[in-house]
Amino acid sequence: MNRLEVKHLKKYYTSQKAVDDISFSLAPGSIFGLLGPNGAGKTTLLRMITGILFPDEGEIIFDGKKFDPDTDIAYIGYMPEEKGLYKKMQIGDQAIYLAQLKGLSKAAALESVKHWFVKFEMQSWWNKKVEDLSKGMQQKLQFVTTVLNDPKLIILDEPFSGLDPVNTNLIKDEIYKLAQNGSSIIFSTHRMEQVEEICDHIILVNKGQKILDGTVNGVKQQFKENMFAIGLESIPENISTPAFEVISNNRDHQLLLKIHEGYKPNDVLHYFLQQQVGINSFHEILPSLSEIFIKLVEGTPLTRQFQTVTA
Repeated sequence: MNRLEVKHLKKYYTSQKAVDDISFSLAPGSIFGLLGPNGAGKTTLLRMITGILFPDEGEIIFDGKKFDPDTDIAYIGYMPEEKGLYKKMQIGDQAIYLAQLKGLSKAAALESVKHWFVKFEMQSWWNKKVEDLSKGMQQKLQFVTTVLNDPKLIILDEPFSGLDPVNTNLIKDEIYKLAQNGSSIIFSTHRMEQVEEICDHIILVNKGQKILDGTVNGVKQQFKENMFAIGLESIPENISTPAFEVISNNRDHQLLLKIHEGYKPNDVLHYFLQQQVGINSFHEILPSLSEIFIKLVEGTPLTRQFQTVTA
């Protein structure tokens, strides 16, 4: 059974269709990337999933039944991009209060807050106010308040904003652990490299519509262009073959190749072996999610630069 099913969801405003017939499903324990340019409809979609907004059409199924914001919100953790913290309230009291709002008793809230504060080395923050924290410290606190109730569905909108590399890895590790323990995670960001690293499934929305849906590897395979990198001991002066064309080369005797239709990678290897050239490396170059994103949103062709080629 899926943790979440979004079926033909629509939300219209006076001047635009913010969400226009979007459907997708989310399995327990999966990390799901929600991508799209500014104004694509991502925030409106997330607000409907959390019950902040009601859809004009379509339905949301949560744990096999129609989503009921009054009861199901207790099983959802939502970390919005904009800060949702009280600046003047002491941090420890605020975390306990927010945990109680999500249905925890005061004793359970205190236990959960202490657990996460110790894990994130935040014990000394207890009596501080949010306004006294740096942006990165506020981001850590917001993440903690999102997961205090051990939610089944966790929605993270730009969770690494303002974090240094150490704290980014800290939260990243916790995201993996939460997914391994069965939480389903929707991860929304503009950082494509983070999506490639963290997510197992993505959808791309643009102008309110879903334009791409699949696993990260499946999407990259879908948009591949038969590009390969080969590292040679030396580069022949004249390369002439119908099997491939050389797109670019660098000083390290690496070539970026495009294999023509009807030919296979073995044909490339066979050609250079016939030329009696030593082969040090050979691998396929798949497009990055960033390249795919730009191609689909802006309608531009995929580009290839040699700095993407590694031995």
